[in-house]
Amino acid sequence: MPKKNSPPKELSRHEKRDLDIEIGFIERVVQRDPKYVEAWQVLGDDYTRRGRVVEGLQVDERLAQLRPEDPLVHYNLACSYSMTGQFEQAVDSLERALNLGYRDFKWLARDPDLENLRLHQLYRKIRAKLRTLRIKVR
Repeated sequence: MPKKNSPPKELSRHEKRDLDIEIGFIERVVQRDPKYVEAWQVLGDDYTRRGRVVEGLQVDERLAQLRPEDPLVHYNLACSYSMTGQFEQAVDSLERALNLGYRDFKWLARDPDLENLRLHQLYRKIRAKLRTLRIKVR
């Protein structure tokens, strides 16, 4: 499940409160069970939705340690790197995701979390990689 699937919308005060409560709960869950991958995924999603992208990146880095062969984990890590302006790391993570089998090329071409990366010159490396996979990209 791609975690970052739409541009962040402005949350209402009620939504922010509910999200903060959920974050607090999930933080306690992963503190008790640091290998609970699904809880880490929810926490990363929630941090990102709340605009806490650096903390979301830290969660994605943790998930990459827990699931080093999961293409979606590396895709989401690339998104977090892109959102934090770490383009070289974003390219490396995206290449890893592709090498591991990530194949949702249409989403990759329009995912708002990768917009910063797509505007960066390093994205040419990803386009070249996609061409080797014989995929059309814009």
